[in-house]
Amino acid sequence: MRVDIVTPERRLASADVSEVQIPGADGDLTAMEGHAPTITTLRPGLLRAVAAGGTTTYVVTGGFAEITSAGVSVLAERAVPLDEANGALFDSLIAEAREAAATTDDKDGAEKLVADMIAARAAAGH
Repeated sequence: MRVDIVTPERRLASADVSEVQIPGADGDLTAMEGHAPTITTLRPGLLRAVAAGGTTTYVVTGGFAEITSAGVSVLAERAVPLDEANGALFDSLIAEAREAAATTDDKDGAEKLVADMIAARAAAGH
């Protein structure tokens, strides 16, 4: 199946894969060939595209993923290949989440966003 990962700035990936592991807002899910058509909101986390040549991991901050019979399309608010991510990037993303939390009425959602960013950092090993 095909995976396409795009952000407002650029296309990060377009490749044939065997599965895509998605950090969905309602829980993690793995899309494989034959998966039921689904649209999910992304939460901050690690998105993995598994191919015969190995796994490519991306840090995503949010967005949407659409699973169809043709593959997976990921429209990410922000996405960075894990090998380009570093502690400074995670510090910046967590600071942005905390700033957003300070200015919103949805305190529960904002706290979850901050917690998800911290968990993504830990999962990435930074």
